[in-house]
Amino acid sequence: MQPLEMGDPMGAPALKAGHVGINVTDLDRSTAFYRRVLGVDVLGSSAEADRRYAFLGRDGALLVTLWQQSGGVFATDRPGLHHMSFEVPDIADVRRAESTLRELGVEILHDGVVPHGEGASSGGVFFHDPDGTRLEIYAPSGADTAAAPTSGAPTCGFF
Repeated sequence: MQPLEMGDPMGAPALKAGHVGINVTDLDRSTAFYRRVLGVDVLGSSAEADRRYAFLGRDGALLVTLWQQSGGVFATDRPGLHHMSFEVPDIADVRRAESTLRELGVEILHDGVVPHGEGASSGGVFFHDPDGTRLEIYAPSGADTAAAPTSGAPTCGFF
């Protein structure tokens, strides 16, 4: 197999991440979960029997799309999405999300807010959505008051 040739980065268009699409088993349940945990609005949706979806975002900007097209649970042992991460401005916002998750009875991994790794100030809270998709809400700083749960590796890589 030939290695890919990299084009001139100066001639390449600027890229930024867009929205993420997630397959879910129960659109209503997942929509309620993401709205409550992320504080997003429903920007559009369809309730047609074979075309159920919801567009979720803030201030008119699309963040997540939910597609009711799944009959199983998120497979961590298959190629594809590892986890989704959502950045918030500060650690107080992470702690508010943690509180909401606890109110909802969601299992929080690593027992709360933790840094991204040894010596890192950035960090957050790690959990699963109703279908088992791995999620993270983090802040760029302020998580260094707890010990890193994974020695010698990124926290977000092993949950």
